[in-house]
Amino acid sequence: MKRILSKICLSGAALATAFSLSTAASAEELTIAHSTWVGYGPLYIAQEEGFFEEEGLDVDLVVMEDVKTRMPALAAGRIDVAVTTIDTVLGFYTEDHPLTYLFALDDSRGGDGIVANADIKTIEDLKGKNVAYTEGSVSQFFLSVLLKEAGMSLSDVNSMNMSAGDAGAAFVAKRVDAAVTWEPWLTRGQDTEHGHLLIDSSKAPGLITDIAVTTEETLEARRPEMEALYRAWAKAVAWQKANEEAADVIMAKGVGGWLDDPAVFADTRSGIAFYDADMNKTFMDPSNPDGIVGTIANAMTLGKESGMVTLDANPKSLLAADIVK
Repeated sequence: MKRILSKICLSGAALATAFSLSTAASAEELTIAHSTWVGYGPLYIAQEEGFFEEEGLDVDLVVMEDVKTRMPALAAGRIDVAVTTIDTVLGFYTEDHPLTYLFALDDSRGGDGIVANADIKTIEDLKGKNVAYTEGSVSQFFLSVLLKEAGMSLSDVNSMNMSAGDAGAAFVAKRVDAAVTWEPWLTRGQDTEHGHLLIDSSKAPGLITDIAVTTEETLEARRPEMEALYRAWAKAVAWQKANEEAADVIMAKGVGGWLDDPAVFADTRSGIAFYDADMNKTFMDPSNPDGIVGTIANAMTLGKESGMVTLDANPKSLLAADIVK
């Protein structure tokens, strides 16, 4: 009898183990694509500290540097979630593949800005000047908003299309009058004899914000997983705030590239703010005109003026309701 009971117990344990392995193996993978940026670091905390697993997720984090590769991959269903800036999403929205905003990841708080010649004291002083920035990027959006607030537009400056790094280098070499760029070029630009920091993103919170986005089709099919993804993100940001030094090591290793040194990662991180649960509740609230709906509306208006956006929709309709709770 003991042998029979023993065999039954062993068989039951084997079945339980087999069932557990089968369930884990059958869990559908959630693929998230991102570029090399400090703001995406908490995704790797969620992976390393087991927050994805706690939420029942099997997440594959993939680096796709070019947004022109990342967003079409999302539309084609080759990835499930992409992270990019709010304004960028609108340029890839189509009727065939409608997109929806899930939750905010990070906000530029001084990490982006404009360096300019010493005689350029205000945004208005940029009129007629050679200004370098990346066309179709968040740098163009940032500049466009500032010009709009000053009663101007991109047509009032002599636009020079360059990558952010090339724009910063061109300014340092005195080849342009101003550059819309980010670190380390903001510091290098203002450290020159001829330059200074005209303005940075700390003066415009919520304007340059990274967002998690998916297709409406994927959201409909996998909403519970999207809600779990947000919960894992919120846990990771809370952990980062409580363990900054250890978090920088994890995030630097995960994000990699030019940010693979924890010291460099920490220094770059000082120019952004991670969106925690409370910040997301406020920012993603459709009734908050100063939150994401305001940024979307601004991006839509400026995108239409530049011919980069054709979408005509209520910003609130682009939000995934109840993902942020």
